[in-house]
Amino acid sequence: MREFRPGRFQILPTIIKNLLIINVLVFIAQQTVEKGSHPDLLNDLFALHTWQSPLFKPWQFITHLFMHGSIGHIFSNMFALWMFGSVLENLWGPKRFLTFYLICGLGAALMHMTVLYFETNSLLESYNVLTQHFNFGNFENFYASQHIGDYYPNTLDIVNQWRNNPDSSVAAQQAYELSRQVVNTQLNEPTLGASGAIFGCLAAFGYLFPNTYIYIYFFLPLKAKWFVLIYAGFELVMALENSAGDNVAHFAHLGGAIFGLAMVYFWNKTNRRTFY
Repeated sequence: MREFRPGRFQILPTIIKNLLIINVLVFIAQQTVEKGSHPDLLNDLFALHTWQSPLFKPWQFITHLFMHGSIGHIFSNMFALWMFGSVLENLWGPKRFLTFYLICGLGAALMHMTVLYFETNSLLESYNVLTQHFNFGNFENFYASQHIGDYYPNTLDIVNQWRNNPDSSVAAQQAYELSRQVVNTQLNEPTLGASGAIFGCLAAFGYLFPNTYIYIYFFLPLKAKWFVLIYAGFELVMALENSAGDNVAHFAHLGGAIFGLAMVYFWNKTNRRTFY
């Protein structure tokens, strides 16, 4: 096992430094705009939206990578970017690392958008059936098939009210408004964050430096290969379970890791025996 010692190691290489600066500046702009009269302006314009949304714009595939939803979100992403990305940039150089980072981000977005397309398409088809014949039976099917109760736990009262009073126009109107809210929320839900690209960096680090120790919570040592496998397995389980309410794009994380692993695998074809 060889020790990794790049010839010109930088604790904060050029691309990493600029990515950190851009992300922080964009986050400050988000926080400023959110306190104004149009709080959703930046999210509507630059966060990623499903293809079926009227808010979707092609540039969002890139711009969403520089946006974050909270201080905790940007801190964890930027820390991971520095931790794993700095090593990769020192190894590859700035041009190759930037190419790698952007392709991982685009790959993550593409996988997320593909999954989101099918989920949204199913929702729209169910909603169209409901609106064509709006009655309690169809509403109950819509409510159950789309797992609305998981995302809106307080809405079960609307179902019970209409069930107990099938002729109530008030209950029917509440059910209609809820259905429309669910569809609009899904169509206009923004996806933002650099997590997909950073998962690509994590996968590349685990492939190139499988025996390097990562200290979980700065205390528990774990080899990079096991850390990546465990983390990827967790993301896969969460993605398949479609965990309600966690507000995390698990398939985007997996997409970034897959693209990152594929790229570093082919780039490292001529150096298969060098693992740190």
